Amino acid sequence: MAMTPTELSTTAQIRERVSKSLRSCGVDLAADAEATWGSWTPITGERLFPVTPATDTEITMAIARAYDAFGVWRSTPAPQRGALVRRWGDLLREHKSDLATVVTAEVGKISSEAQGEVQEMIDICDFAVGLSRQLYGRTMATERPGHRLMETWHPLGVVGVISAFNFPVAVWSWNTAIALVCGDPVVWKPSETTPLTSLACAALLARAVAEVGAPADVHQLLLGGREVGEQLVDDPRIALVSATGSVAMGQRVGPRVAARFGRCILELGGNNAAVVTPSADLDLATRAVVFAAAGTAGQRCTTLRRLIVHESVADDLLAGITEAYAELSIGDPFDAATLVGPLIGARAYEAMLSALERARADGGTVITGGQRRLHRQAPDAYYVQPAVVRMPDQTAVMREETFAPILHALTYRTHAEAIARNNEVTQGLSASVFTRDQREAEEFMAAEGADCGIVNVNIGTSGAEIGGAFGGEKHTGGGRESGSDAWRAYMRRATNTVNYSPELPLAQGVSFL
Repeated sequence: MAMTPTELSTTAQIRERVSKSLRSCGVDLAADAEATWGSWTPITGERLFPVTPATDTEITMAIARAYDAFGVWRSTPAPQRGALVRRWGDLLREHKSDLATVVTAEVGKISSEAQGEVQEMIDICDFAVGLSRQLYGRTMATERPGHRLMETWHPLGVVGVISAFNFPVAVWSWNTAIALVCGDPVVWKPSETTPLTSLACAALLARAVAEVGAPADVHQLLLGGREVGEQLVDDPRIALVSATGSVAMGQRVGPRVAARFGRCILELGGNNAAVVTPSADLDLATRAVVFAAAGTAGQRCTTLRRLIVHESVADDLLAGITEAYAELSIGDPFDAATLVGPLIGARAYEAMLSALERARADGGTVITGGQRRLHRQAPDAYYVQPAVVRMPDQTAVMREETFAPILHALTYRTHAEAIARNNEVTQGLSASVFTRDQREAEEFMAAEGADCGIVNVNIGTSGAEIGGAFGGEKHTGGGRESGSDAWRAYMRRATNTVNYSPELPLAQGVSFL
């Protein structure tokens, strides 16, 4: 039986914590006292604070302000743009605990994960500051004497960021830190479930903007529902839309942005698998699998959802995972002993129940978990025991992403079969292999191996660092954010040819006049 903290924080206690953190970040909610729209906490399932969403007029005006700011910001030297991000990063360090408190309250992440998400913001700021002096182009060999051929990179325009509830600050910061040093203002539409988190983040960035003398309108925050995102998607002044969410959302966003010849970064669904081979360190694999599958209550795009384990070690591995699941502390994410917090709400719980029912209908056996843990003082909160289901085959329910802590396990015989099982879903975000065989590791990472954007060896599917580009293939959308050369998506490339000779030779030896 999993250990569960006996009491939850009350809504009043959560409000007090959040109020203190918001004030520290520079947010005063008093002006929104009459609002009918607001923030809720999954910890108790109750309302926290009223918040006012943006009107259609306010959305239009915010986009216009960001568009006007672009004219100034794109001409600001990149190292000066980096100075803004440096100051922003300093403020994030100062208010790391404050932001983590609000993330925990609105998302239900345990404190260490919330702290880790804010650390991602700090890390991307450090990365972006260095990048502000490294927006390199190339000089290429030219076939014409007396000429120089080169590339230059220029700011693209206003970037619209649509973020999801499960990483309410990290993904926005990946986009925003890079966009700002690239010379692009940002208009942010956060998840409607995390308005307080976004208000705190925007306040800290606004403070940095004021302190370094950057244009006041380089960042705009727009609270609201789907209608806000739709205006960003359709407005021709938004040069790039970076959207994180479901595959269904991406299927709507992509064509609409393409219809006006805008650009997209799409970070969509993940249905991630880990292959555990006969040579694997089973203790290491067990620990990695448990965090990847149960961490964040299964609500990461990189959550481990499919376990493909060799038949010779399946029983031992699943026994170890089952034992570890029995020790998971489920409850109040503000409690330092808690390892698994609540689901975001009723819809997530209903999706979990439906997926488990379908798995059983397909011949699966739930070997642990799946139960809801009711708390008498929070009947509208959804705490669940993470589930492990042993499946006879990779059925339809396993080919879909259920945003809840369900790990489907099945066996394989050959390494080629394991790779094929990994690849036969439509999503392609993250994959892992656990092996001490170098050949198996290399085959898994090769061109004919795992077809995902993130491919790991002897670590789980979740927990990416900001230094590497983050994103996936197939129905995951193909986008890349954060590190490596992801910055190029936020800029436009110009190919320049300079003739410094008195002659006019044409390319390819063409003769004219």
